[in-house]
Amino acid sequence: MNENEEKFKKIRLTGKKVKSRGILRLIFGRGTIFGVALLLQIYVMLAFLYQLSDTREIYMLLVFLSLVTVVYIVNTDSNSNFKLAWIIPILVFPVFGAAFFLYIHSQLGTIKLRKRAIKIENLAVSEIKQEPTAFANMCEKSDGERDLARYFWKAGGLPVYENSAVKFFPLGEKKVAQLVKELEKAERFIFLEYFIIAEGDVWNEVLSVLKQKADEGVEVRILYDGTSSLTCLPLGYFKRLRKMGFQARAFSPVRPVLTTYQNNRDHRKIVVIDGKTAFTGGVNLADEYANKIIRFGHWKDTAVMVKGDACRNFTYMFLKMWALAGKEDHVKKSEIAQYINSSQNLLTKKDRLACMADSKIHSGGFVVPYADNPYGKERIGKQVYMDILYRAHDYCHIMTPYLILDDEMISALRFAAQRGVEVSIIMPHIPDKKMIYSFARTYYPMLIGYGVRIFEYMPGFVHAKEFVSDNERAVVGTINLDYRSLYLHFENGCYIYSNPVIADVEKDFQETLEYCREITMENVNDYPKLWLLGAKFLKYLAPLL
Repeated sequence: MNENEEKFKKIRLTGKKVKSRGILRLIFGRGTIFGVALLLQIYVMLAFLYQLSDTREIYMLLVFLSLVTVVYIVNTDSNSNFKLAWIIPILVFPVFGAAFFLYIHSQLGTIKLRKRAIKIENLAVSEIKQEPTAFANMCEKSDGERDLARYFWKAGGLPVYENSAVKFFPLGEKKVAQLVKELEKAERFIFLEYFIIAEGDVWNEVLSVLKQKADEGVEVRILYDGTSSLTCLPLGYFKRLRKMGFQARAFSPVRPVLTTYQNNRDHRKIVVIDGKTAFTGGVNLADEYANKIIRFGHWKDTAVMVKGDACRNFTYMFLKMWALAGKEDHVKKSEIAQYINSSQNLLTKKDRLACMADSKIHSGGFVVPYADNPYGKERIGKQVYMDILYRAHDYCHIMTPYLILDDEMISALRFAAQRGVEVSIIMPHIPDKKMIYSFARTYYPMLIGYGVRIFEYMPGFVHAKEFVSDNERAVVGTINLDYRSLYLHFENGCYIYSNPVIADVEKDFQETLEYCREITMENVNDYPKLWLLGAKFLKYLAPLL
């Protein structure tokens, strides 16, 4: 362990250390102003309710409304943890809790966005085609794969693809380097969708290539989540990008208004190039993801590059979010023909030879790119993870930066471990959010007791989101093991079955373990008791955070 620690100390020094923000920048920063504005709105609402409830008759009416609200919540088709997170504050603070619930769930902006998202999704699904041979071939592999293929199709109109190749990247800097090379090859179009784009070396390098390609006549579309403008980019940065010759949109720009409209973020990371090459994974376009700067020790992240037929669904994902971020309520049929069903998207003989020349690009098996959104009836990202756990025979290895679990996911982890499956989870040792990290540690005693092995990555922060099981199946994508990813965000993943790249994912997991410490009950007993007690007390609110 000492040798490995010394090795990673040297890696840390390759990036620039981030200077702490000055007190004035912290006080007058956009994030602070945003937070203060929200708190003021909550204060005004509570003060109004307090004055309103001063009359006995009105107070009794509000208490009755609280009871009706609790009955409504109990009968909703939602996760029990979400129900509990609302019911407790309503019962403890009947007037304020019920009023807050009704305010949050009656937002016109959110209702409108939900309707548009559902319409876009439904219309797009009607245009998606499943290649019968690929579907039949996957169904023949096993009963489990047949059932999962059916679920993908019925739950989200998500096709199974053959004729695709996959390359795995064990670090963000390797993904960024490959991304730049692939961008330089673009001839027709480039689509980029990221949760975070931040000014710095990584974005400057990518932006330079994008400018060059735009000058050559390549269509470039850039979509980023509105939270980027809060801390990482100037306000209205998409306008500056448009002046550079790109099409650009920010999804749900953050505003200092108390609304659930801003709670559903676009957490996806997707790049599509000419309909032939796609990227996804945990890596955003910011310097820390490629260890250009040091924020939380060494940054461990992963990604995949996909070439071939499976790029079609990555293109669909992008176009649907592009429409949602704009004013459209559907993906235009002309775009489907141009960007998805075009014969130009097929890999040429030259493309295939280039793939064969790279020993780390693996063909074969099946690839299912999939998306999840907070407005659909199905939690596809969660169900895929649970399917892997329930069907695992020998092992299920997981990397995730956050661990805030609902009862169903805990049951899946427990059932797998108690069946004799080796279930191992790699977590960060240096957290990016200390309170969220404390939430995760409250699950350690229970999971360890069930037989789940927990490891912490000692050199720094793990941001990878991946499952790998039995040398047969793997998922690499953007979906964390927490409520925000599994229920509240727009997310995406890439399910890979029976492709040699799965061995690369498992190899990386084993190599990462060399720099981890296994957490035992003795370690758990040494954690600060007061801090963990506070985390346990607040954990029931995790579904609402």
